[in-house]
Amino acid sequence: MTDMATLRQQAAQARAGAAGSTAMAVPVDRPESPQLRFSSQLRAKKVTRDDGMDWYEVEGYASAFEQGYEMYDWYGPYTEIVSVGAADKTLGADPEVVFRFNHAGTPMASTRNGRLELWADEHGLGQRAWLNPKRSDVQLLVQAIEDQDVREQSFMFRITSGHWSPDYTEYRIDSFDLERGDVGPVTYGANPHTTVAARSGEFLDAIPSLPPLVAREAYARLAQRSDLAAGPTPQTPRMAGGMPPAPARAAAPAPSGRSISMLRTQLLVDRDED
Repeated sequence: MTDMATLRQQAAQARAGAAGSTAMAVPVDRPESPQLRFSSQLRAKKVTRDDGMDWYEVEGYASAFEQGYEMYDWYGPYTEIVSVGAADKTLGADPEVVFRFNHAGTPMASTRNGRLELWADEHGLGQRAWLNPKRSDVQLLVQAIEDQDVREQSFMFRITSGHWSPDYTEYRIDSFDLERGDVGPVTYGANPHTTVAARSGEFLDAIPSLPPLVAREAYARLAQRSDLAAGPTPQTPRMAGGMPPAPARAAAPAPSGRSISMLRTQLLVDRDED
């Protein structure tokens, strides 16, 4: 099994080869509006605001600056970092942002109605929201925070500026836009992506425990891809533009045993008979 350090190196070499002499702007296959999640100390308390009404005040950091976390793109794993100052421009433009749980459901507060406050400091992107205690979804969320069932924060944004390290192992977000994005608590921390490329790490971890039928089907499909022959080494000659010559496709092994199609058909027959 390929160790992570080797996988990261191979992914970086593939990015460099694909980019050639032109710097790659963003990770390949990255969503336009990714959702990044960070561990955060969430606090919830009941307060009385200037309007004389009682509100639940929920406060925490929706992101952390200068803390590397692992991400995946089409080529493989890399480290991503959000720079200090990345939020300054968007916060200066007074963006419209909503507060909600797990990036879904009806907003509980927003910058437009004055019940969501955002700021940035050396630690990260902070948020403070005032939520209506009469709402059942707010009551459930506050109870989950108090019980420490919900302890993480997230934000949805759009990258406006970023750059790769010279060796393509690290991507740094220099600036992002929060306009029409959201912040709020999420069930899990880490930094998951919703694209297939970003979840490659999960797929790799699952390979050893795949059922035999599924594993053989995956093997058969991967064998049909022309881009999975042995990748280039640093000594491999490259053509103009930085791309390696196309490797010769290995001959497919002679089929043996029952085919996947036959097994799939048998499964369908068995299901129909139940």
